[in-house]
Amino acid sequence: MKSLVSLYSSSIGKKIVMGLTGLFLCLFLVEHLAGNLLLFANDNGHLYEEYSRILVSNPIIRAIEIILFLSLAGHALSGVVLWIQNRRARPQKYKEFRLDENTELASRITMLGGSIVFLFLVVHLSSFFFPLRITGTPMTAYELVREKFSNPWFGLFYLVALVILGYHLKHGFQSAFQTFGLVNKRYKALLDAVAFFFWFLLPAGFGSIPVYFFFFVKNTASPLVLRTLEHGWPV
Repeated sequence: MKSLVSLYSSSIGKKIVMGLTGLFLCLFLVEHLAGNLLLFANDNGHLYEEYSRILVSNPIIRAIEIILFLSLAGHALSGVVLWIQNRRARPQKYKEFRLDENTELASRITMLGGSIVFLFLVVHLSSFFFPLRITGTPMTAYELVREKFSNPWFGLFYLVALVILGYHLKHGFQSAFQTFGLVNKRYKALLDAVAFFFWFLLPAGFGSIPVYFFFFVKNTASPLVLRTLEHGWPV
């Protein structure tokens, strides 16, 4: 136990925790996207409702959710502590900024990107998870998704947050591969392909959902959406 505590107290230990928890969260995103793609089925949400019911009733899924929230907490905590330690290690700012000589842009704004992603997560949970699982809502899961994404401002916020998430994942994969010593020519092509899937294709898949509901689910859209589709962006 002491050895684990000593490892985590070091900078490399926190980076390992961030890498492992980050990879676990990425695997969850794959499963989450696979389930959300059921929203595109032309069955008025029947398959998606079945998927949501399984998530609620399956005890294995409930246990994984606990691990998921612990991973989120560990990832965020390690990131904040590392950021504070890096700031203390270099209290003086660069006298002259040169992008090719100083830290990469992604590294320097990781804390900002992570904070925005965390805000996005809070909004996402308060909009979908808590109403369906904790506080209760008269709407079904499909109806709730349809209602939320009928709001153009919510959809726009969702899309912008996904762009930032993709940027965060891109830097996160680069850092994780480097921490685990996987950055070499032998695996570069494979790692680049895996990273591209997670930082580009995965956010693009999630982003297609608000676009689909706003522009194509017209017959059940809210009055605001119908007016927007007919007269243009609301002001």
